[in-house]
Amino acid sequence: QVQLVESGGGLVQAGGSLRLSCAASGHTFSSYAMGWFRQAPGKEREFVAAIIWSGGRTYYADSVKGRFTISRDAKNTVYLQMNSLKPEDTAVYYCAARRSTIVVATTTLWGSWGQGTQVTVSS
Repeated sequence: QVQLVESGGGLVQAGGSLRLSCAASGHTFSSYAMGWFRQAPGKEREFVAAIIWSGGRTYYADSVKGRFTISRDAKNTVYLQMNSLKPEDTAVYYCAARRSTIVVATTTLWGSWGQGTQVTVSS
């Protein structure tokens, strides 16, 4: 069973940076896509970024392109480096895994989720 544990959230001023981590376990992830989603109060969960584990191809939502970077390492950890943060980036950020090399934004098509980590950006 896939387990995902996020860390690295916190409070930061606008323009600042944070790096989120997602420790993945319970499977071999070579045939997986790994993603980050976020959910702000009163809003639906939305796609932020994803990476195909094998090969490292990345995908980003337009709202974060050029500011966020997704990556993974050999220890089964996925990162989300967030720079130039804005108050509208405030949300709970979730790590997700999908047993496919096709990235989709639809949350119901991602089979495994972490518990989430809060990111708050003050103005």
